[in-house]
Amino acid sequence: MNTVKENKMGTMPINRLLISMSAPMMASMLIQALYNIVDSVYVSRVSENAFTAVSLAFPIQSLMIAVAVGTGVGVNALISRRLGAKDYDGANTAAVNGLFLAGCSYILFLIFGLTLSRAFFSVQTDIAEIVDGGAAYLRICTVFSFGVFFQIMFERLMQATGKTVFIMYCQGAGALINIILDPVFIFGYFGIPRMGVAGAAVATVLGQICAMLIAVFLHHRFNHEVKVRYRGFKPSARAVKDIYGIALPSIIMQSIGSVMVFGMNRILIGFTETAAAVFGAYFKLQSFIFMPVFGLNNGMVPIIGYNYGARRSDRIKKTIRIACVYAVLIMLAGIALMQLFPRQLLMIFKASDKLMEIGVPALRIISLHFIFAGVSIVLSSVFQALGHAFRSMLVSIARQIVIILPAAYLLSLTGRVSAVWWSFPIAEVASVIMSLAFYIDLRKKLIDRI
Repeated sequence: MNTVKENKMGTMPINRLLISMSAPMMASMLIQALYNIVDSVYVSRVSENAFTAVSLAFPIQSLMIAVAVGTGVGVNALISRRLGAKDYDGANTAAVNGLFLAGCSYILFLIFGLTLSRAFFSVQTDIAEIVDGGAAYLRICTVFSFGVFFQIMFERLMQATGKTVFIMYCQGAGALINIILDPVFIFGYFGIPRMGVAGAAVATVLGQICAMLIAVFLHHRFNHEVKVRYRGFKPSARAVKDIYGIALPSIIMQSIGSVMVFGMNRILIGFTETAAAVFGAYFKLQSFIFMPVFGLNNGMVPIIGYNYGARRSDRIKKTIRIACVYAVLIMLAGIALMQLFPRQLLMIFKASDKLMEIGVPALRIISLHFIFAGVSIVLSSVFQALGHAFRSMLVSIARQIVIILPAAYLLSLTGRVSAVWWSFPIAEVASVIMSLAFYIDLRKKLIDRI
């Protein structure tokens, strides 16, 4: 079994291998984006304040995903490299310690959800409907977040061995359950009381828990290359260190996005709550463009990790080139969509005249950074796969903290909310320049020498 997988990762033509590894991930990511949008579509039918509440909750939800995915990236990269080096015991140790870390992460967010959900909204707005609805929504999402943490970890165990099609099954099932249950819990059907914003959270966590159960089953039934042994388990300091050596920069990098969204919401609410709702709508829509690129990256990382362990620099470089081309093409499609149809996209969220007035120029301005973002996202994943995630973290800090928030604040001093959106293209141009410089240096010092 291991020999077959090694031959695929080490010998299959790169373009075909990347497509076969990425296509299921891209499909599953698109499904994720779809149910995120559907979630918001139903909530927007409750009220604009309800939609704003969900938008303001996004930084904490994003932080949960950052911790879960970042830890998964560390586990995935470590397993792939150890399999490439034929260290199968090391791969198994990485897997079981990854599950232990997922449990620890869940406990932290459980505590946050029980103690700080309401305070998180109170520091952003004093509108009672937003605070009450948002706190209820966030409390449910965090207290029951064990579903998303273990779902993502088991998916990464399967991804590390090339079984990405199973990830599509898990995420597809979770998304479908969420989409079906959203109207039931939000508006109250089949004898279930109307729950409003809280109902969206209930549907979300139920979908995540079901996806987790499916992922557990598929891993134990089909993923024989990585064996998770629970009996007699003791945390391995070395495995945890190796995982977080890769994962911690990734977690910080993605968590910075939560800080950026929180800071941007504070700047935008200074104009009007509708501006924050526009920002939330943008994030839901842009996920439809970015998620396929993230799926492409998820298929790319184990290929690079395996061939790095196997010392095949030619395959690493070709994988990176092809991934960049596909990412740019996806982003070009995204730019065209937001430039040509911004009004139609915002109508998905039952946009008011005021939201439309702010939102149309926002989508057109922000989307200009997509093409630069495509290259930056791919190169950031390359750094992580090669064990140099610190470079990804530096790029992310520069883009989302050092550049975008100060730029947004300074532009807000013009008194025009439309000026604030230009902070995104400004930050992304700087990001792609840094990413290319780091990659050229890494290629000379590492890839060309293996």
